[in-house]
Amino acid sequence: MQKILIVEDDIDIQDILKNHLIDAGYEVAVASDGVAGIAMFGDTIDLVLLDIMLPKIDGYGVCEVIRRRSQVPIIMLTALSDEENQLRGFEQQIDDYIPKPFSPKILLCKIAAILRRRTVETQNQSLLTYKELSMDVDGFHVYQGGNEVVLTSKEFALLRLMLENQGKVFTRQMLLDRLWADDLEVEERIIDSHIKNIRKKLNADYIKTIRGVGYRIDKVH
Repeated sequence: MQKILIVEDDIDIQDILKNHLIDAGYEVAVASDGVAGIAMFGDTIDLVLLDIMLPKIDGYGVCEVIRRRSQVPIIMLTALSDEENQLRGFEQQIDDYIPKPFSPKILLCKIAAILRRRTVETQNQSLLTYKELSMDVDGFHVYQGGNEVVLTSKEFALLRLMLENQGKVFTRQMLLDRLWADDLEVEERIIDSHIKNIRKKLNADYIKTIRGVGYRIDKVH
């Protein structure tokens, strides 16, 4: 059962969304403010319905925190229907922007369509390739030039993240936020150590150092 997180402070809208989603077969979690929404977000969430005008932290702030950790689908559901707010939302990589008042039936159709695409994308990403490197995500295997390379779980997760985001520069703090979010005592130099180990095991310098910024795997053209 797919799980949807509702981050909305209006109790009436919460109830409308929750009832329609449960009737449609989804599991639902509800947060009434931005802080609670961030706290409730995790790997079990398949999609987020996010209001903008929230107490404590607004929807843009919630979206920014989630995007540091995940590419989970986000639909902004808000009374702010002007172009400026919509553009700001899409700049933060949301998947859709639906002004209030909204049609619950249309919303359910959009949710279903986004989750279908997400499922197909996830299936297509089970095998990642880059030059002579291939990664079997589901089987937890990495091969370099046909030979298997044994990585630790964190090395595997770090390499996977960068392979899935070729061309994107990750700062050390971004990598800590994504891969060590639950460990507040980890220091940035642990990233350098893991990168060094991955390079040594692969005997290849796929992960480039962007001096003064962070790390990147270049796109293959």
